[in-house]
Order: sequence, then structure tokens, then C-alpha cells
Amino acid sequence: MLPGSIQISGETLSGAEIRDICESLRENSVRLLSLRGCQLSERDFGHVCRGAAESRSLAQLNLNLGIVSNINRVKQLAEALKSNRSVQSLFLHGSPLTDAGLALLNPALSIHPSLVALDLGDCMLGDEGINLICGLLPPDGAKSGLKELTLSANPGVTSKGWGRLAIAVAHSSQLRVLNLDYNPLGDQVAGMLAVAVASSRTLEVLDLEGTGLTNQSAQTLLDMVENYPTALRTLILAENNISPELQQQISDLLSEGEEEEETEAREVTAREKNPWICQNTPSSQMVLMTSGLGDSLLAETEM
Repeated sequence: MLPGSIQISGETLSGAEIRDICESLRENSVRLLSLRGCQLSERDFGHVCRGAAESRSLAQLNLNLGIVSNINRVKQLAEALKSNRSVQSLFLHGSPLTDAGLALLNPALSIHPSLVALDLGDCMLGDEGINLICGLLPPDGAKSGLKELTLSANPGVTSKGWGRLAIAVAHSSQLRVLNLDYNPLGDQVAGMLAVAVASSRTLEVLDLEGTGLTNQSAQTLLDMVENYPTALRTLILAENNISPELQQQISDLLSEGEEEEETEAREVTAREKNPWICQNTPSSQMVLMTSGLGDSLLAETEM
């Protein structure tokens, strides 16, 4: 039987429910466990962590909205992640983690062999926490790191912390999605991020919704998109003091880049599937002859 999911939101969990969850984890019949905003005792939280530690099927663990509510729970979660090898996505959004809690959790995050998505939005982080997170974005040639990172609504981070993150993003060999929405970034930090995006070969999605940006930031981002080839395909700028015209210009340029890539990919696919296509000399024109079949690309999907 294929692993399934357990999704419970905003409930007070009984001892019997916890036993069922832990049994499913130990039997490797759970791929997604979401206890978003649930209430459970310290003892029961420990049972869930031990079940997660033993599970070989658990790929996504959602403990959003205050479940990891104290240092003791952070320690138990860290111990579970040290034993677990299967979790790919960890969601702790809305947990009072603080820099001290992240310092306890970070060693387990750093050595986890499968973790690629991490949500630490609204976790009361500051500059020290950001410094730890930068270690999860190793530079090119180093070990694999995060592909998706959410740091929404952490207003305690200063421009110094965001500057460190921008440098790590610029050199990350893995990061594809970065969500920084609802942080008071301002135009200065946006300029740093523009440089990071221009340097990154992997970043495809950047969420800057509600981050205190103005037309000054938008113009910098527009220049970056217009003049430098990047992997960026989605840039979210809603709820900022940016003119609709500038937002539309940026959106149009990103769409054009995506269409050009799709056209190039179709041409490559056609050449690979039709061996009679020839290119005699570097200066000769290449003629594509295709039946029109099989032009779609296999898209990578992630759980």
C-alpha cells in the first residue's frame, strides 16, 4: 500500500489519536503529516517526534502555528530529525522559535540528507538566525542544500542580516524558491536582492509582497530582468508602493524569457528526435523538420 497522509488542523488531539498517528509513522504508511495549529501535551508531542524519527516514509512534516512552542519541543524535534532520513519538507511557520531555538535545531537541519524545503516564516528570528540559515545554502561545489526557503514575517532581521542572506543566495547552487513577504525590507535590501538574483543560476521564484518597496526598487529589478539573463520566472511585488506600470513591465519581461526558453527547449527536443536534421556548417541555416509529436518537456515535480 502506498503511503498516505494525515492532515488535522486546529484540534485538541486525544491520546488515542496520537497513538494512531505514531503507529502509522512506525508502519511507514504516512508520507505527509500535518498537525497545523493542533493542541497536544508535552508527552504526546514527544511520542510524535519519536514516531517521526523511526519513519522511513515521512516526506512532509507540517507543525505550523505554534506546535513547537517551547525549547523542550525544539530539542525533541531536533533529536527526531537526527534519526530521520526521509523528511524532505519541514514547516514551522508561526512557531516562537527565536534565534536560540534555531541554534538548537540547526545542527540537525545541517546534516539531514533529504531536507530541501524549509518554512521558518513568523518564527521571531533575528540576524543570528539568518546567519545559521545561510549555512543551509551551501555555495556551488559544496553539499546539496535547500531548494525552497520561506522566511516571511520575521521583522526582527535587520538589513545586515538580509545582506548576509543575499550573499548566500547569490552563491547557492540549489535554491529555487525564496519567500520574504511581509518583512520590512525597503529599497536598500531590495537592491542587494537584485544583485543576488542576477548572480543566481537557480532562483526561479522570489516573493517580495508587502516588503516596503517603492518605484526605486522596481526600477532596479526591472533593469536586472531586462539586462541580465537569470533563472527568475516569478517575482511577486503586490502590496508595495510600486506603480502598476512598472509591475506590468517586469511581469512582461519575465514572461518573454520563459517563452524563449520553452521555444529553445522544443527545438532541442525536435533535433534529438529527428536525426535527419542536419547543420552542415556554422554559417548554414538550420531547418527543423518535425511531425509535431512529443514536443512537451517532462516537468520535474517535487512533493
